[in-house]
Amino acid sequence: MIKIKKLSKNNYATWDSFVLEANNGTLFHLRRFLSYHPEDRFKDHSVEIYKKNTLLSVFPAADIIINDKKMLTSHPGSSYGSFVSKEELSIKDAMEMVSKLIDYSSKEGFDGIQLTIPPGFHSNRLSNYIEYSLLINGFDYFRRDVTSILTIESSEDKILNKIKPSHQRALRKSKKLGVTTKLTERVDEFFSMLKNNLKIRHGVNPTHSLKELKSLIKLFPDSINIYGAFYDGQMIAGVLNIIVKEGVALAFYISHKEDFQKLRPLNLLFFDIFKWSLKNNIKVYDFGTFTDKGIANMGLGRFKESFGASGVFRDSFKILF
Repeated sequence: MIKIKKLSKNNYATWDSFVLEANNGTLFHLRRFLSYHPEDRFKDHSVEIYKKNTLLSVFPAADIIINDKKMLTSHPGSSYGSFVSKEELSIKDAMEMVSKLIDYSSKEGFDGIQLTIPPGFHSNRLSNYIEYSLLINGFDYFRRDVTSILTIESSEDKILNKIKPSHQRALRKSKKLGVTTKLTERVDEFFSMLKNNLKIRHGVNPTHSLKELKSLIKLFPDSINIYGAFYDGQMIAGVLNIIVKEGVALAFYISHKEDFQKLRPLNLLFFDIFKWSLKNNIKVYDFGTFTDKGIANMGLGRFKESFGASGVFRDSFKILF
């Protein structure tokens, strides 16, 4: 018998222990990560799912009004959410779990459920039981974004050989002109560049404030870092990397200064990040999505392909009662 109950703060430690041992758990699912947000920002409604008094799955979620509908959604404080489960999750339990969540949400007064599934490469054991169970229980795709991923090769030479010749020439040029790269703690400088870049290119602000970014780096010093490209002592490009789980890293923020584009700092920067990934046992490097509401940014997609990356779905599902 599967039962669902709303998470209480008393169970935060148990939740995080479960996520760390789960098949598809990531840093984004941890209460340590989700709890850094101010308490009044989101109306948390995360749930625990039990089978015979044993924790079967956790579902980080929030209560949000979308188009005048009260929706139980994947937690908006993370890039993806959905069910976090053990490797041995059966198809029977997956189907019952989804069915029970629908019943629970309806009884709690929600008008529907909306969630984003972590892409398959976040799972230790590949399984589409959850996706199948969602579709069987009446969910539909409401967005299919594409994220670019690169499999980190076993040597620096093999990593270099995956990069297109034009980008190999660009990174050699960048190095010859005096651009250097390194891990850096110059968070203020990176954030200023990021904020200006996003405002100019997209008219938006970063998802995080400078204070929040510093808090996250302090909270997860071994999992979140900034890799910068420098010229004459100035940061001219940077990437904020998040090791979301063992063997998987995500480029959460990518930024550069347009005035230094001719130096091609991002080409050198990413090659050196791939070398860092190799040394730190990262198997998959996630460049992040190049689609916006399902529409591809072709230039961004081509840029990521030039390093040998390919695209996989980051799917979102929805059901209305």
